[in-house]
Amino acid sequence: MPDPLRLAIVGDYTPAFVPHAKTDEAIEQARRALAFAVHADWIPTTDLVSGHAARLCNYDAVWIAPRAPYDSMTGALNAIRHCRETGVPLLGTCGGCQHVAIEFAHNVLGIVDTSHAESDPYASKLIITPLSCSLKGRKMDVQLEPESRIAELYGATRVAEEYYCNFGLNPDYQGRLHEAGLRILGTDADGEARILMLDEHPFFIATLFVPQLTSTPERPHPLILGLIRAAHIQRQMRTLTAA
Repeated sequence: MPDPLRLAIVGDYTPAFVPHAKTDEAIEQARRALAFAVHADWIPTTDLVSGHAARLCNYDAVWIAPRAPYDSMTGALNAIRHCRETGVPLLGTCGGCQHVAIEFAHNVLGIVDTSHAESDPYASKLIITPLSCSLKGRKMDVQLEPESRIAELYGATRVAEEYYCNFGLNPDYQGRLHEAGLRILGTDADGEARILMLDEHPFFIATLFVPQLTSTPERPHPLILGLIRAAHIQRQMRTLTAA
């Protein structure tokens, strides 16, 4: 029997936090649907402040799970950068999506003084700001870019997703991120970013919504299925290269 795929879930696990329990459930639903052996570990962000490459090197994929503020923003950003630079499949949801945008702004656009309004509300440049209306507990339509990889994963160009957040991408930075390669491939009715995807990466997707909330045993969420499939493909490619 092949070794199970190894999935690192970064997000300071809190049993009573609904999105965390739903993350575990969604992984199990996807595992059963794909008939892949998957072993998932929750990794505290504080474990990734230093030595993060060694800590993550044996994982086939990383999920930056909801939680903001994280116990260590540095740890969360280190995990995201590791995946962005090494090609490890990554899914960032809710707070994970927000920190994907921050990491890209810091290390690709060079905006080192931008921050998150929840952890540093007085920062001079806020890439993550309070939403005009809280989305926590709401289910809303997301328009997907036609013919994109996101639309292909869903098999649709409009989907309904659930949220658990009060913060989102500052629209002032949306165009700069998109033009630099962190593409906005899903938006709300007002054109504000809801799904981000990195060009030229095996799987690097971030959603402001929480896909694990709508995943069910009968219909595992397509983005979670996509993450695990991408991890499987990347492992196969590494095996062929090593042979």
